[in-house]
Amino acid sequence: MTTQFVDRIAVETNGSGDDVLLIHGLGGTSNVWMPVMPALMRHRTVRPDLPGSGRSGRIEESLSIDRFVQAMLRVCAALNIERTHVVGHSMGTIVAFHLAAVAPQLVRSLALFGPLLSPPDAARPGIKARAEKARGEGEAGMQVIADAIVEAATSADTRTRQPAAVAMVRESVMRQTPGGYARSCEALANAQPADPAVITCPTLMVTGDEDAIAPPQAVRQIGERLADARVEILSRCGHWTTLERPSECNDALRRFYARHL
Repeated sequence: MTTQFVDRIAVETNGSGDDVLLIHGLGGTSNVWMPVMPALMRHRTVRPDLPGSGRSGRIEESLSIDRFVQAMLRVCAALNIERTHVVGHSMGTIVAFHLAAVAPQLVRSLALFGPLLSPPDAARPGIKARAEKARGEGEAGMQVIADAIVEAATSADTRTRQPAAVAMVRESVMRQTPGGYARSCEALANAQPADPAVITCPTLMVTGDEDAIAPPQAVRQIGERLADARVEILSRCGHWTTLERPSECNDALRRFYARHL
């Protein structure tokens, strides 16, 4: 495993074979993908920390979904990636949808965990309020945000039976810089959907039966608008899919790539 920086974006790469670009969500880093690495052992995995997140350089200007898409295109260009499978989680699935729409020649397939085209309008004020809290209260605010995310975005079973997964979610959010996290929240709050009609690559969408951010019915409705989509629902699972149900996520990826590689 190696880490390099592309325009101040931290990028981890590992392995060899067909490329897989993995895009984390709000409050995440490349580490959210470690639980599904067993399913990708025959691939070269490319795991960036999005601008404003994780180990990527501090951001002083505003962020947007388009800026994230352009960052992923720069990463692919720097690593000589001409065709890649794309895997996304949460906000990363919005980026992945847009990437598939604007660069269909690049994206071979989509595998999306906790997918959404954009936040529902009712959720946008809360996301903006989270940005204000992070910016105004700093690290103390990030701890409160992390605890609220654990309560709202993981399943009851995860909170009861999987303390390591809970700790990983808390640590991932708490270790973000408050300014970068606030800007990422604003990017998510302002996100507009890609047009599903232009996305023709094979698509896997996986969500949890207790995912309030990407609820099963909403994910099925997205699937109905895509040309080639499969939807899988994981039981006793919230929004942090790969951390809460790693074995099931590995199985879903293996089945998907067995059909489409």
